[in-house]
Amino acid sequence: MRFLWDSAIGLLVVTGGLLGMTLPFGKIATAAGVPAMVWALVISLGAGGVLLLALLLRGERIRLSPRKLRYFFITAAISYAFPNMLMFSAIPHLGAGYTGIMFTLSPVITLAFSILLGVRRPNPLGGIGIAVGFVGAAMVALTRGEAGQPADYFWVAIGLLIPVSLAAGNIYRTVDWPEGTGPIELAVGSHLASATLLLAGILTLLGWQAFAPLAGVPLVIVGQVASASAMFAFFFRLQAVGGPVYLSQIGYVAAAIGLFAGTIFLGENYQLLTWAGAAIITAGVFITTKAQSQASATVQGQAA
Repeated sequence: MRFLWDSAIGLLVVTGGLLGMTLPFGKIATAAGVPAMVWALVISLGAGGVLLLALLLRGERIRLSPRKLRYFFITAAISYAFPNMLMFSAIPHLGAGYTGIMFTLSPVITLAFSILLGVRRPNPLGGIGIAVGFVGAAMVALTRGEAGQPADYFWVAIGLLIPVSLAAGNIYRTVDWPEGTGPIELAVGSHLASATLLLAGILTLLGWQAFAPLAGVPLVIVGQVASASAMFAFFFRLQAVGGPVYLSQIGYVAAAIGLFAGTIFLGENYQLLTWAGAAIITAGVFITTKAQSQASATVQGQAA
């Protein structure tokens, strides 16, 4: 266990795998009638509650301020509540595996946003990675979900909005990170803020009856909360051991888990073009990761 805690590749596989389990869990829950917004609440409330308990047991506490509250709620909206609602709404129409492929676009779109907003200067390799990633995304989008039952382009567009929202969250968390605040405290505050937003939305739009289907999936709830909480614990350790560039590759592992879990356990079937597009997106992610590594090495060399 100690080896895993200090191993970047081991942490990457575990973190990405736990993230990927959200996809089959979400498909099972939505198939049982649980609304997408309710399942997103399960994740945010469960992970936020477990992490808060861990924080309190360590003798720490959350110190609120207007700056932190702003950070919590903006992060909650664009990093957790909105993308999770999109994901669980899209899964019944696109399949868990196909929806998981959208995770792999997040690092590519993050780099594209950082270039457009002037957060990071473009380099030739980064531009190539973005182009390759979008070629793969176009191929995947053309297949429109599972083989033999293509989804409406509307749901494909919803799926593509997932990495856009995640990428926007990546940029926001970087530029507005409150000084002197640890990542676990921010994760707890953001998840609980997300749960607050989702609960308000559920009660306003769906009513208390929206929670009734949860009674039919108690074991799925336990599995989802456990995997989400563990994922965030390993997530922050991976960030410390591997750094942000290495961390960005968890989407690739999550997509692989979602694609294979959907195919093997949920009976999903995808066209060869979908698999080829996923492979090309993966190549784009590795290229953009390499570009970010080169940029970081250049900055460090200049600082030295």
